[in-house]
Amino acid sequence: MQNIENIRHSLSHLLAAAVLQKFPKTQFGIGPTIENGFYYDFLLPQSVKPEDLKELEKTIKNLIKRGFPFLGKNITVTEAKKIFKNQIFKLELIKELSKENKTVSIYITGNPEKPVFTDLCRGGHVKNTKEINPDAFTLESIAGAYWRGSEKNKMLTRIYGLAFETKKELEAYLALVEEAKKRDHRKMGKLLDFFTFSDLIGSGLPLYTPKGAFIRKTLNDYIESLQIKAGYTQVWTPQIAKAELFKKSGHYDKYRDGMFRVISNYSEEEFYLKPMNCPQHTQIYASQPRSYRDLPLRYTDFAMLYRDEKPGELSGLARVRSFSQDDCHIFCKEDQVDKEIDVALTMTKEVMATFGFKYRYRLSSRDKAHPEKYLGDPNRWDKVEKWAEEIMKRNKIDYCDGPGEATFYAPKMDLLATDALGREWQLSTVQIDFVMPQRFGLTYTDKDGQEKHPVMIHRAIIGSPERFIMVLLEHYAGALPVWISPIQARILAVSEKQKQYAKKITEKLKEQNFRVELMNSNETLGKRIREAELQKIPYILVLGEREEKDYTVNVRERSKKETQTISIQDFIKKLEKEVEEKK
Repeated sequence: MQNIENIRHSLSHLLAAAVLQKFPKTQFGIGPTIENGFYYDFLLPQSVKPEDLKELEKTIKNLIKRGFPFLGKNITVTEAKKIFKNQIFKLELIKELSKENKTVSIYITGNPEKPVFTDLCRGGHVKNTKEINPDAFTLESIAGAYWRGSEKNKMLTRIYGLAFETKKELEAYLALVEEAKKRDHRKMGKLLDFFTFSDLIGSGLPLYTPKGAFIRKTLNDYIESLQIKAGYTQVWTPQIAKAELFKKSGHYDKYRDGMFRVISNYSEEEFYLKPMNCPQHTQIYASQPRSYRDLPLRYTDFAMLYRDEKPGELSGLARVRSFSQDDCHIFCKEDQVDKEIDVALTMTKEVMATFGFKYRYRLSSRDKAHPEKYLGDPNRWDKVEKWAEEIMKRNKIDYCDGPGEATFYAPKMDLLATDALGREWQLSTVQIDFVMPQRFGLTYTDKDGQEKHPVMIHRAIIGSPERFIMVLLEHYAGALPVWISPIQARILAVSEKQKQYAKKITEKLKEQNFRVELMNSNETLGKRIREAELQKIPYILVLGEREEKDYTVNVRERSKKETQTISIQDFIKKLEKEVEEKK
């Protein structure tokens, strides 16, 4: 793994060298490695077109063949300022680095006396460009990116590259990318008429059509059915709250940039749209005295949430500004935590099995180098992080570490689901929180008569239905399971003579609460079948003279070439079984 990281990092420097050859007056930003490749940010004297990427790629391959070495060395800040005297972004970085160190690290590509490129860099790199397979990388795309991610800074040109150790790996990944494009949920959502966006309403604010709203509601109903069995109770909370609530919870100080401020025409009070439900759930708990006999209290909430995401980060349903969550907050005693989390993990396991997802967990801990980002006692954090690790091991759950991924009030156990294309998506989460109950002064009377703080467990299973619908559309390539499909069967009469029979079959299936539609059209039968296939409808029932005579249906099952003619009762049994088993 370290070798491919070194290859990708070295290629980012070679990309910068190629750009320098083409545009000598370029200002250089940064060029890190990323998953599957690398990028470099440039302030260019002129725009770069997609066709320029092939030219830059050719230059990089020539540099690779020349066998240039990579040499790392530490130099004084003064020396660094001389080397990068005409590079505004590098000088800015040197100024920051000089606050902590008297020296900075650079990497030279090529002959130190006449290098092809020199960069501020900690490494690592390959020792020589000949270690890089010139057929195992490609320059992928061009994008805009603000310097250091701030909209207050200059917009730079970002060039992305893909890189692997072998040509075969690159080709496999490119094939995966092409398949992902075909499955893009934004295309699927439009084709299948599930959701839309409107400039008049605003970016990141999805509108659900009847079909999309059905899927969303069905997902929530499924999760709620599991929650009811486990003793959870649903609450409902408003979409706005006073700033004081979020000051108390810590969101005002730690998360305010991600919140929408609400202005009242009649009050000077400061309000915000809520970005999450937990602060409001504390107030339901605090509304009356609590005893140890009342615990655990399990509140679920499907209310809408709002987050002020940056415009450039909005992407279909993957990242939106309005969404809900299958949110739950459990208030319990410390000795009840393990059992409650085990119940949550069991529910999550059932849901993942229903949709056919393989998964692992990420133990998202704090960044110990930046304690200012977090609330609460560091010793308590140590305890909870260790506790979460023990829970993972006790449940025999495969997990990885995610340092720096914790929320500001608690570490997280985040589920990473793997879709049909091998991509990972973070869906559910579980968090053990001691901070918020203490900040809000939540208490219960224990059996010894003492007032104690409850533990607050934050839990979601599919997370946001919006994002989950995105994952499902791409995982199934739009061909959703029968139980969640808005239309389960489309009925087609071969000719005018079978229209009454088709109508009769439609009514019978609707009486059984199946979602079917009768397609009356003057188009040819072949064209009507093709249209139903494009709509990813699970079953197409073709009714001709023979079917009417025998009271049968000719069934075309999605993704299967052969058809079969069966009785309407057998078809009903087949549908009932699939819906019940949630295949």
